[in-house]
Amino acid sequence: MSKAFTKESEHDDQDDVAARDSELQALPNKKNYITPQGFKRLKDEHSQLMNKDRPDLVQVVSWAAGNGDRSENGDYIYGKRKLREIDRRIRFLSKRLEIAEVIDPALVKATKVQFGATVTFQNEEGVTKKISIVGIDEIAPAQGKISWISPLAKVFLNHSVGDAVTFRSPKGEKELEIIKLEYLEI
Repeated sequence: MSKAFTKESEHDDQDDVAARDSELQALPNKKNYITPQGFKRLKDEHSQLMNKDRPDLVQVVSWAAGNGDRSENGDYIYGKRKLREIDRRIRFLSKRLEIAEVIDPALVKATKVQFGATVTFQNEEGVTKKISIVGIDEIAPAQGKISWISPLAKVFLNHSVGDAVTFRSPKGEKELEIIKLEYLEI
């Protein structure tokens, strides 16, 4: 059957299930390690969608539905599509918050690299970089925040200051030395 003659919701529901499964597969052991700030951000977004955005949109869709022919009603069609997107995001956030394990880096007392660590390292050319290991929902590479399941973070995990590690990248192998390890509020 041509896709033109299928209902959108049939495919959207299948896509939702597949998307949820793939998102959870990205998490080893189905744990979502996250900092308190990251948890608050997700919770605030969830609250905004549930208590403000979704109810407002439901009102618009109800109004548009009352205007008659829905097949050519742009407000109704767009509103329903936007409502599905919001519902999809709410389900995603609910699942993430449900499996979240909040770890405050400022309270961690470790001598090895763990979740929440801020690592300063030097490469073979003497270039120094600083990264913070955060949850997958908090990554910001431009700010030096990388996911705890990223290849670079995995290389550093369970190593201490002074340790040299080998990082395999598409550009080849690189030797990196950990020169400073801190657990700060991120």
